[in-house]
Amino acid sequence: MPYSTFCPNYTTARNRFRTSALALGCRLEAYSIEQTGPDGEDLTIDVAILRNPNSQKIVVVSSGLHGVEGFFGSAVQCALLEESLGSWNQSQDTTLLLLHALNPYGFAWCRRWNEENIDLNRNFLLPDEEYRGSPAKYGDLNVFFNPTSPPSRFEPFVAKAIATILRYGITSLTATLPVGQHDFPQGLFFGGSGSSKTYQILDANLSRWIGNATDVLHIDFHTGLGKKASYKLFIDDPPESESTQWLSEKFGADFVEAYQTRKVTYTFRGGLGSWCKARFPQCNYKFLTAEFGTYPIIDVVEALRAENRAHFFSPPNHPSKDWTRQRLMEVFAPADEDWRDAVVSQGLDLVERAIAVL
Repeated sequence: MPYSTFCPNYTTARNRFRTSALALGCRLEAYSIEQTGPDGEDLTIDVAILRNPNSQKIVVVSSGLHGVEGFFGSAVQCALLEESLGSWNQSQDTTLLLLHALNPYGFAWCRRWNEENIDLNRNFLLPDEEYRGSPAKYGDLNVFFNPTSPPSRFEPFVAKAIATILRYGITSLTATLPVGQHDFPQGLFFGGSGSSKTYQILDANLSRWIGNATDVLHIDFHTGLGKKASYKLFIDDPPESESTQWLSEKFGADFVEAYQTRKVTYTFRGGLGSWCKARFPQCNYKFLTAEFGTYPIIDVVEALRAENRAHFFSPPNHPSKDWTRQRLMEVFAPADEDWRDAVVSQGLDLVERAIAVL
């Protein structure tokens, strides 16, 4: 079945999400991050709630934590509102909470990071953690990760990446780049020097949205990792835990994957899932990071690196700003209609299954 819920920009996606939510009878809330988009528009995190006042079960669906990845997450949320929830009624024994565009700046400007260059999935530190420190080798690899010059279409990135791997080892790279860091504010995977605006908005409101729920199943949509047009559900739970076994049974053992069992493992701080679960110890909070594959990881890293260089080090109106943004958009939200149809269909199935099993 073809889907047409991918929007060309943040503003169109926001308006479509809000219009569809209102048509379905959702309660809407909006929270400005006090930034503007390319056309001067206000940028907001939008929240739609279909609540049963007596329900103690909540399905949460969030999108756009990583900015440009919001094109996909928003498409699933809009398809859900427009096509899958027509039979929803207030007697349903589950509340549905939709968090649209958790990083509206990145969504609007086609960046993965927010207005402070923060990777929001490295910013949700727990109360006993500090916003400082970096992996041991990040400083050594900083010249490769974050060159301080405009990018070139003709840079031999793959050759440089291979040379870096041969020098430092693949394990050093995977235990350094995606982990997050707090010492290089213009660098990739910067976790911030303090709590982000998105953190503050969720910190102030999530408890009210969750209320007295006893069971929460949260799906956070992402793209850019894994086999193209397929998905994995990453969880923080130990492989042998009761929660992992339950999720594997309900969503399929081939799809659910604990971080500890990944072929290339790394530990990172500041993930939204860990923060949410720690925030609500009184309820059974299960968090799924739904990663949908697009392009090989080498292409994704190259696109991130080039866009970050153009953002910080290309002069205004330099052509690299446009082509790096377009490349980033392609690697996180491919234009291929078959890919888009497949991932929206799979995303809808995930949410519908979550509602059913909870």
